[in-house]
Amino acid sequence: MRLQLRHYQSESVNAFLNHWADGGGNALVDLATGTGKSCVIAELSRHIVEADGRVMVLTHVKELIRQNAQEMLSLWPRANIGIYSAGLNKREAHRDITFAGIQTVWKRAPEFGRIDLILIDECHLVPMKDAGRYRRFLSDMQTINPTVRVGGLTATPYRLGEGRLDRGDDRLFEETLFTYGIADGIRDGFLSPLVSKAGVAEIDVTRVAKSGGEFKASELERAARTITEQAVEEIVERGADRKGWLVFCSGVQHANETRDAIRRSGISCETVTGETPAAERERIINAYKAQKIRCLASVGVLTTGFNARHVDMVVFLRSTLSTSLYVQIIGRGTRLYPDKENCLVLDYGGNVRRHGPVDAIEPREPGRGSPKEEGEEGKVAEADVRAKECPDCDALVHVRAASCPICGHEWATEPRHEAEADGDTPILTTEAIKPRSLPVVSWSAKWHEKPGKPPSMRVDIVAGLVSIPEWVCFEHGGFAAQKACQWWTTHGGAQPFPETTVEAIERFDAGELMMPATVSVKPEGRFSKIVGRAMPERAAA
Repeated sequence: MRLQLRHYQSESVNAFLNHWADGGGNALVDLATGTGKSCVIAELSRHIVEADGRVMVLTHVKELIRQNAQEMLSLWPRANIGIYSAGLNKREAHRDITFAGIQTVWKRAPEFGRIDLILIDECHLVPMKDAGRYRRFLSDMQTINPTVRVGGLTATPYRLGEGRLDRGDDRLFEETLFTYGIADGIRDGFLSPLVSKAGVAEIDVTRVAKSGGEFKASELERAARTITEQAVEEIVERGADRKGWLVFCSGVQHANETRDAIRRSGISCETVTGETPAAERERIINAYKAQKIRCLASVGVLTTGFNARHVDMVVFLRSTLSTSLYVQIIGRGTRLYPDKENCLVLDYGGNVRRHGPVDAIEPREPGRGSPKEEGEEGKVAEADVRAKECPDCDALVHVRAASCPICGHEWATEPRHEAEADGDTPILTTEAIKPRSLPVVSWSAKWHEKPGKPPSMRVDIVAGLVSIPEWVCFEHGGFAAQKACQWWTTHGGAQPFPETTVEAIERFDAGELMMPATVSVKPEGRFSKIVGRAMPERAAA
């Protein structure tokens, strides 16, 4: 039985397979948290196994090893899988697909024999330089099989202080083959929308030193503890109608103090840190997922591989210079859940202003940071401003937004800040002007061609009282063709995709595609642009 993949999952698998078929080497795919990397892992594994190959899925924590193995069996019940992890007390080395922990296997490559594909989940944890357990193990596996390929999957293709994983002389991955980000997932209805609010107080990091590209832990914790009581009062107020809270703290003592303050407000809360015994951690997390505990105060854990779909409030009670950590923390709240309208992000660490819109992250390359980022004696000054706070409702919006998407506050025209983020991407995927949802009345397709350009299919969608054009460009190649395939799949089109505009129009006219039930529309200059769509249920045959 073949997996029923979403369009971007199918495109991710095809990107890997085509890359390797063309002789390409190690590569990665960038998929936002909550968009189903497990489906990509399962389908890639099936391709390799059916070609008489063997696969290893490698990661760093036992919870993720177990979770990936269970999800593989739910997607492909007949898969011949094994687990090799000391933490899970299993050492199954000779299956078609092995789920392994790097801490257990890094010295044991010969036990596995020939492996044809190694998939690394959360591959942003692999060091860039030729050192560490991952690099040692991959080198040993390549000695056994010189043609072994490595595929990486991550929601954050960069490392603190080292830049993107696909750049630099020491990179493991030669390129990123496909990207499907948070904004894509929210637009297509696969991820929960995000709402960001500035906290009533903010951690003062002006006198906090940094070490290794991040704030020094002991000094950051000291600074964060000064605002705990004030922050918790607001957290409890803002979270009154929220089901699942995650509060990311600055240290173990800070997490315990935060937990106690939240409990004093009558809210059930537990602490989970790297010091929490494994059995106790599992008990707490299971109770949280069952919604017997409303809040978890955490430090050093729950940032990757933690899956609790009901999380609808994420709180930064810490500051971070790590773009990867910033995105991973926010990703804890992006999964869909019944009756979950959105996820509220409360920021007491200045992180949204520091890093900018989570769907338009541009991590600084090593040695290319802003000169404002470092003060005297290694102290950290306020980083480049990429978001601003609404004076009426505290929402954090893009620094160049003309109005607040939450309350409608309008700013007077302001001079451009020298360190503003590029483009007009709003904070946390919200827009300066809220889109309107309109019912679709009809649609049609026709031939479109510009001089010197390949032809495309123009689709006119009549919604409400306006007709909005979209151009579907199968013959343009590259990113335009990739977006055309995505558009085709979204509207229920079958594969193989059309190769020409003529074929696309013929299949459109034959009724292969589903017309959207509604579209979300926003103004763009004198015209309108479709920024989302809801598809009808296809009638059963």
